[in-house]
Amino acid sequence: MGENSKIEWTDATWNPVTGCTKVSPGCDNCYAERIVERFKGKGAFAQVTLNEERLAAPLKWRKPRRVFVNSMSDLFHDDVPDDYIARVFAVMAATPQHTYQILTKRHARMRSLLNSPAFNIALDLRLSESIGRKAAERVEWPLPNVWLGVSVEDQKWADIRIPALLETPAAVRFLSCEPLLGPVTLWDSLACDHPRHPCTEVGCWRAIDWVIVGGESGPGARPMHPDWARSLRDQCAAAGTAFFFKQWGTWAPADVHGWYSRSTWVDDEAGRNSVFMYAAKSKSLRDMDGRTWDEYPVVSR
Repeated sequence: MGENSKIEWTDATWNPVTGCTKVSPGCDNCYAERIVERFKGKGAFAQVTLNEERLAAPLKWRKPRRVFVNSMSDLFHDDVPDDYIARVFAVMAATPQHTYQILTKRHARMRSLLNSPAFNIALDLRLSESIGRKAAERVEWPLPNVWLGVSVEDQKWADIRIPALLETPAAVRFLSCEPLLGPVTLWDSLACDHPRHPCTEVGCWRAIDWVIVGGESGPGARPMHPDWARSLRDQCAAAGTAFFFKQWGTWAPADVHGWYSRSTWVDDEAGRNSVFMYAAKSKSLRDMDGRTWDEYPVVSR
């Protein structure tokens, strides 16, 4: 855990839980697994650990910041008890000066738990215990300083995880399309004439506030076709959704300048429109079509 983070879209990380297990292709080359097993040995990352000594850390941070929750785990993993998740949410409720970003691949448990009246009761109880808050003072729900996101690596998981996210109470909803392993059409139709906030129409994704896109890095990295990233950028522009391009990853297209060691061809999903990709020797490159894309959702508290 570190108070400062090199992840482009956040300011700090907070890991009240560490360890995870793989659930989909986006997990295949997990960076967190590489870090843990480098020091603790093969298989160590699969041990989910509750780090109770880290729970109170944000209470000591006076300067407001964006905080990525569990960069080294998944808060909604089956091995994390409901009550422990309530304790994490209680800390977030007690520190409204910070903005918390929670990203999960366990969409079903997130939806079920955060829609549960029992979870709201547990949250109220834990918040009362932690800061002496009166039990009669119910916490605002969903917490206005908590952003919820799901990982979307390809169309299959977009179709599974996005509906679950839309059915979960959240002040801000976002997608992390990293590593992006294939083209993604967020919904069949982007035409929407009703107000964006809130949007409850079936088949409309305008309740998504933010989309992060990035290629894969590290050993065995899989190239991201540039058109996959451009398509998501253009879909976000059409829907008025904030778009953040995090990085190309190990493989970058020929028009992005850098120092390279290897090269390959990558096809789009239909086997057409091959592009020449280079393996970057320098740090991850962030330019796409001549500029960086660092948009954030507009949040009204």
